[in-house]
Amino acid sequence: MTKYTYSKSGVDINKGNKFIENIKKTIKSDKNKSSKASVIGGFAGYFKLNSLKNSPYLIAATDGVGTKLEIANEMNNHKTIGIDLVAMCVNDIVVTGAKPLFFLDYIATGKLDLKKSTDVIKGILRGCNQAGCELLGGETAEMPGFYSKGKYDIAGFSVGILENKHIKKLKVKKSDVIIGIKSSGLHSNGYSLVRNIIKDKKISLKKYFDFDKKKSIGNYLLEPTLIYVNLILELYKKNLIKSCAHITGGGIIENLPRILDKKFQAQIDLDKWDLGNLYKWLISCGINQGELLKTFNAGYGMVLISDKRNIKKIQSVIKKHNFSSSLLGIINIKKNVKEKSVLLHGKLNS
Repeated sequence: MTKYTYSKSGVDINKGNKFIENIKKTIKSDKNKSSKASVIGGFAGYFKLNSLKNSPYLIAATDGVGTKLEIANEMNNHKTIGIDLVAMCVNDIVVTGAKPLFFLDYIATGKLDLKKSTDVIKGILRGCNQAGCELLGGETAEMPGFYSKGKYDIAGFSVGILENKHIKKLKVKKSDVIIGIKSSGLHSNGYSLVRNIIKDKKISLKKYFDFDKKKSIGNYLLEPTLIYVNLILELYKKNLIKSCAHITGGGIIENLPRILDKKFQAQIDLDKWDLGNLYKWLISCGINQGELLKTFNAGYGMVLISDKRNIKKIQSVIKKHNFSSSLLGIINIKKNVKEKSVLLHGKLNS
């Protein structure tokens, strides 16, 4: 069986991580100190407003939706891509505890298609409504000769606010629990790998998976990214969680360490991992367990860290917001700092 990987599909996560390290080094060498290298590589950037009372922080994030756009083009359905775009930005902002304030979009294309672009904007508005933020503006660029016929790209930018008094004060400690909040599917990551499989196996997006004959493969892949803003803000407000990670490109293996001190290790019990049918299909296509967990969210779009005494209260809030969750593991102390930040036990049920 062919072993599919993200790198063989043209996306090199390791090279991307090296690029981030290069950015940090470049910023550190900046004599004008126009940025803070310490925040590069986090989910969002912090900017302290020292001139205002109580010195709140502006929290900013920017992102796109990757080659999910290719699925939208093939399905001729652009109604939910805008939701994905908003979600990718506001979910990165809310992990800090900040409330998203506004959003701006950028659409670039060879020749403007009014219906397609309007559908995208309508999706962006729906996403903003779900996140409780305002669509402040954007930019549309026609670039004939640069984009081929029918192709376009989108990017988003969002800013939130975090009051100083709401800066996380609860410290992560040994035996804290790790809770995964379910995703709606692939969200907006790993599509280059999925598209490689579809092309290689000559799969039609209009056909159906064996496990579901009601929704086409294309519609499965276009399922919009969930927006977790209201849920996460309530959990922070009630001091029920200490930290959380938005699980995007790099999966839980790359994203969970971003919120942990180097002395901590997240120990994940894969026997408790609720692997959905879509991911079981990916494994059946030749993606191994490690690749699945490093490329995709694998069923969990947000991961929380909390004191184990709060599990029932957290589950109640999650249910109230119509999400579902699983207990994935615990936090432990590394024996030495060179140990992996995420340790996997057991095996995914494929």
